[in-house]
Amino acid sequence: MTQVLRRERHSVSDLKIHLICVTKFRKKVFDAKGLNVIEDAFGSVAKKMNFQVLEFNGEADHVHALLEYPPKLSISQIVNSLKGVSSRRYGQAGLPKPQQQSLWSPSYFACSVGGAPLEVLKEYIQNQEKPS
Repeated sequence: MTQVLRRERHSVSDLKIHLICVTKFRKKVFDAKGLNVIEDAFGSVAKKMNFQVLEFNGEADHVHALLEYPPKLSISQIVNSLKGVSSRRYGQAGLPKPQQQSLWSPSYFACSVGGAPLEVLKEYIQNQEKPS
């Protein structure tokens, strides 16, 4: 598998996260239609903010997304936009929310993924030649 790097004016990066967002009170509100609305909303946010949703799936009370993003965006910016737009579109589609105004719990899980294992990276850094 070839690694695709994001090349921008002043940076080259390969930043990916596994994001999990849960519904308010972990209520089981999603069905197939609801997950499609959420996935479409995530895709439109990604296009507007210049990041990619590489994978998306979910269950009745949470969603998983694999995202690739540029270094100029923070994870909290991405999550706030994803949750805000998806909640609004979910409500506009007439789908039930766990609470009148809120679809999502305010918390989320994000974990960096991909790249070399930590031990390989540590060894690579340790083996750099220091100037004399």
